[in-house]
Amino acid sequence: MLRKIITDNYSVSEQIRLEDIDTLAASGVTLIICNRPDGEEEGQLPFSEVAAYAKEKNLHAEHIPFAGGQMTAADVAAFQATIKDADNIHAYCRTGNRSSQIWQAAQESMASAPINSSKADAQYDVVVVGAGSAGISTAASLLKRKPDLKICLIDPADSHFYQPGWTLVGGGVFKAANTRRNMADVIPAHTTWLKEAVQTFLPNDNQIMLENGQIIAYQYLVVAAGIKLNWDAIEGLSDTLGRNGVTSNYRYNLAPYTWELVKNLKGGKAVFSQPPMPIKCAGAPQKAMYLSCDHWLKNDKLKDIHVSFYNAGAVLFGVADYVPALESYIQKYQVNTHFTHNLVKVDGPNKRAYFATTNKDGEKTIIETEFDMLHVCPPQTAPDFIRNSPLVDAAGWVDVDKETLQHTQFKNIWSLGDVSNTPNAKTMAAARKQAPVVAQNIADAIDGKTISAIYDGYGSCPLTVERGKIVLAEFGYGGKLLPTFPKWLNDGTKPTYLAWMLKEDLLPPFYWHGMLKGYEWFVKPTMRK
Repeated sequence: MLRKIITDNYSVSEQIRLEDIDTLAASGVTLIICNRPDGEEEGQLPFSEVAAYAKEKNLHAEHIPFAGGQMTAADVAAFQATIKDADNIHAYCRTGNRSSQIWQAAQESMASAPINSSKADAQYDVVVVGAGSAGISTAASLLKRKPDLKICLIDPADSHFYQPGWTLVGGGVFKAANTRRNMADVIPAHTTWLKEAVQTFLPNDNQIMLENGQIIAYQYLVVAAGIKLNWDAIEGLSDTLGRNGVTSNYRYNLAPYTWELVKNLKGGKAVFSQPPMPIKCAGAPQKAMYLSCDHWLKNDKLKDIHVSFYNAGAVLFGVADYVPALESYIQKYQVNTHFTHNLVKVDGPNKRAYFATTNKDGEKTIIETEFDMLHVCPPQTAPDFIRNSPLVDAAGWVDVDKETLQHTQFKNIWSLGDVSNTPNAKTMAAARKQAPVVAQNIADAIDGKTISAIYDGYGSCPLTVERGKIVLAEFGYGGKLLPTFPKWLNDGTKPTYLAWMLKEDLLPPFYWHGMLKGYEWFVKPTMRK
């Protein structure tokens, strides 16, 4: 049982076992609530058995079940009545998300009574949560359509990063400082930036509560809060990042360390890992490996370096058309691939990495390997304040229509970028294509028109297979190839120099001076007929 503490007297977890009840009783829990229906999956422990064993341990147990995404006002009311006089409560469902959501809904219900728009600290036409690539480009695209909109961007960060550049920082091509700008310098003109963090959403009241206690009201809301890099999900990783040969291009201050390790490694074992999906830029763990191998090969060091790629997934890349080109580089660099291997522990001082996998007999096991260099891609989830909100699906991502990007329940809310549950690759290119769709649909909603702009699932992954060549993977929903250029100009399934020029020379200025300014070159929204 992985217990998540929400408050001093409320915690949640995934499905519990009978032995977990002993642990809960010892920790002072007095009430257990089950938020999943019986028989939801094969082998699920029935609530009756939980209740009976809890009674033996002098604990009370209540059943308030609902399917994912189907919580009702009656469920919330029953939950409120159940917890009213309880001292220490633990709730569970399949993953813990529903138990977090019903707690959040109960708190909002109690808090919303004295709160109304007239008591909000500020009110805007459009509020955008998150000032990353998706949030800023959406605000800028909205202002291109309706310059008089009163827009507020909410984000506590001081800096804004061009994250796709970190792959090239780790490969010795870019300097890290060139991928960073002050947040104040990229916020669109004529918008308000609140340098604050969001505490909770009050969608029934069209309001947001900030951590400083402010209430912000909106007519339309855009949720573009990005993704959480969960470094602590891997035992020992946080303690050794940036030293002991452990690095990651997924962090601004670590990408330069990747290049230092690559330059200085003369021999030994280099290990590259990739966690379960979803993650942002699923090709990035491989990009780091290919650029490192290219450097070692060109400097006659690769023959002395044993390179391994441990992927929690079952395939090299999710779109089959690009796999042959990637496999040719796996062979060229003599990389040892290990699929369905998930990094679970790192012992930095002793240079050991531990991977969970399943052996040929179907038994779960842990594989240990040594390393001299370890490049890690961390597991990733939606941010905590998103996962604990009423906006998400059962997996914790903001629940939207995959084409219009409009929330499935709250029709004046849209979401895009890494935080939404659209089944596309989580890349900056996806956000670039999504932003005009959201901007157009909000503009149409303001004008009382039927929303009709649709997103086709486009995402792009420029796979840097060597310095000077890239396999430019571009695809949409269902793995459908969606190339920007005709095949005679650039064949995305093959490594090309043109794609490298695009990545190195054209995309960074295109990002800073185009996408973040609301220019929609090549991504004008498609309108549903």
